[in-house]
Amino acid sequence: MEIFMEYITAREAAQKWNISERLVQKYCAAGRIEGAKKFGNSWGIPGDAPKPKDPRKAGKEQAVPGKSGRAVYYPGLMPLMSTAFEPGKCLETIREMPEGPRRSVAFAEYYYFCGRHKEALREAELLLTGEDRDIRLSACLIYAYANLSAGQIQRARYALTAMREMLGAAAEEQPEMRAAMSFISLTAAVLLHLPLPEKLPPVKEFLPMLPMGLRMFAMYVNAHYMYLQRDYQKSLGIVEATLGMQTEEYPIPSIYLHLLAVMDYMSLKQMDKARQHLLAAWELARPDDLIEAFGEHHGLLGGMLEAVIKSEYPEDFKRIIAITYRFSAGWRRIHNPDTGHDVADNLTTTEFAASMLAARGWTNGEIADHMNISVNTVKYHIANAMQKLGIGKRQELKKYMLR
Repeated sequence: MEIFMEYITAREAAQKWNISERLVQKYCAAGRIEGAKKFGNSWGIPGDAPKPKDPRKAGKEQAVPGKSGRAVYYPGLMPLMSTAFEPGKCLETIREMPEGPRRSVAFAEYYYFCGRHKEALREAELLLTGEDRDIRLSACLIYAYANLSAGQIQRARYALTAMREMLGAAAEEQPEMRAAMSFISLTAAVLLHLPLPEKLPPVKEFLPMLPMGLRMFAMYVNAHYMYLQRDYQKSLGIVEATLGMQTEEYPIPSIYLHLLAVMDYMSLKQMDKARQHLLAAWELARPDDLIEAFGEHHGLLGGMLEAVIKSEYPEDFKRIIAITYRFSAGWRRIHNPDTGHDVADNLTTTEFAASMLAARGWTNGEIADHMNISVNTVKYHIANAMQKLGIGKRQELKKYMLR
């Protein structure tokens, strides 16, 4: 016996659920309405389908069963970053998502966080003009940062400008959209060490409206801002509290949080704790090859990669350093002209790491012990750095180091 399903239109579903027709279409495209089908250019929704819950409100994501039977979460903005998954199962988690723009964004995120920038650009570029603003925002953020590493600075600036324009356009819209816009804008500004946007609301206002994974990354960005203000204890407090509050494993924001803790502890000369956090980040990253963050943070990790990763994982270390050179070159071409702070751009990673520590008052002996090299080698690298920078005094290094 054949059973015929009764379908209603997106407009009828919107009236039934008291939401906008556009939001119904977004739910259909994201695979969040079971049984919804596309008929030409229109969606048909089963008449008895329940209204989907909004995963962005108060961090209460909607659990959607994956093919393996596990619960997989995919809110609209940065779906992979927002998703809890077991380390080593990143690709499996993405493939369990319904086909569509969110799955494509998740792949773009995956490629980016693996340091595969060309593939990230290929996926993100196709999504820059989509109807779903969450998708466009996510694509713009990935597109901006991937283009830094690709050396395509004008394209990176284009994406940053597009994000600022969307932030302005969302000023009077619903709180959830303003929260998403604020998250993206804060992330773009702080991680490039640029001034904060004037229209940005306080973090505490939009944080509760983000899903847990994005909330954790927003806390990382907030703690990073505290680090840039040299308030290392407050930054650490945010990091430790955020890592402690998660009930499931969110690998991507957790990696960034652990690396920030390394930066804080290195600034406080507590190397043992810095090492613990670096190894925690590495344990989360290595099963899925999520090594991008290590390259992005190299200059601020104070030689910790050389001290911990280089000898045991030499091939991975080489790949991380390659990411560092590509990312840093693009980062400086945005940061230096926009801030007037001339961060050194012609040093090797070892010269930069040694000089960074020297600029913070470390002795040659302390640097040598930390980086597992001789005092003479430290002197050699710092002397080379000073010669390249055209300075004659060690104290002048501070002007050219990351702040």
